[in-house]
Amino acid sequence: MKYQHFSIEERETLQYMWWERKSIRSIAKALNRSPSSVSRELKRNFPPEREVYTSRLAQERALNKRRSRGRHDRLKNAAVRQYVITRLKEGWSPEQIAGRIKLDLSQRISHEAIYQYVYAQAYRNGYGALKSGKEDLRIYLRRKRKRRSARGFRQSRRISARFGIPTISDRPAIVDTRKRIGDWEGDTVVSKDHRPGLNTLVERKTGYLLMTKLTANHSQATINAMESRLAVLPMEAKRTVTLDNGPENRDWQGIEAETGLKCFYANPYHSWERGTNENTNGLVREYFPKKTDFSTISEELIAAIEYKLNTRPRKRLNYLTPLESFSVALEG
Repeated sequence: MKYQHFSIEERETLQYMWWERKSIRSIAKALNRSPSSVSRELKRNFPPEREVYTSRLAQERALNKRRSRGRHDRLKNAAVRQYVITRLKEGWSPEQIAGRIKLDLSQRISHEAIYQYVYAQAYRNGYGALKSGKEDLRIYLRRKRKRRSARGFRQSRRISARFGIPTISDRPAIVDTRKRIGDWEGDTVVSKDHRPGLNTLVERKTGYLLMTKLTANHSQATINAMESRLAVLPMEAKRTVTLDNGPENRDWQGIEAETGLKCFYANPYHSWERGTNENTNGLVREYFPKKTDFSTISEELIAAIEYKLNTRPRKRLNYLTPLESFSVALEG
């Protein structure tokens, strides 16, 4: 049976019978209510200064509660809200925030609650205008959508692999397990008007990123960038690299000779075979959108963004950062 709130008439009857010292069961029978409903109505409407049920006060309390429902803050307290807002502005995802807050503040909150809080800043859950005095936090989400939408599915295309080069099918099976460090994925973040862009290398186990500005679009520039960044690492951190099929990566023999990495190539149009690198490049694009001219970007800014991404917690690392995980792995 559908629950109905007590009406003012029922509350007046309840008040009269309660003052007459009638039993709860007799009151419930007269109101055609369950005894438990009558009992709850009495318990929640006894003013602390005098233990007496008053229908008028009970009705006012019920109406005020009904008007204000759903208007409480969606995050637990001011410290949690400030933590969430600060991390969102630093580029963290709600899932990363929810995972890391356990380590930083010993608090628990779901990523769904963070999404609800973000979209609650606007009327109609993001469909309406921004509420007065509220800050639009949607711009700090990865996809920056004005309103929440259902997730869809993308169709994949099948295409035959190239021959004559070491492909991902030749790669040792242990690389798939992510149980060791030293297995990398590489790609190029393209610049405006086909100018030299960025070389990105991501370590598969820890997600540690090396991001280097390229001096040219040819393969030797890629080799130089990779060699300069990997030179300081021990051999156990330089095992394999899985690359895309771009022309800047075609000199696999040169890459192997200069870096000590064993090269393998993903199949054409199979970007998910380098999923760690593709995801990381998406994070890089948040700071350097498409049509960015990297010739105007300083080495210092690139290094700062690299550090920022390497100190962002990751769910698959139990919310440690890639820098923390990579450092621990190097120490053995």
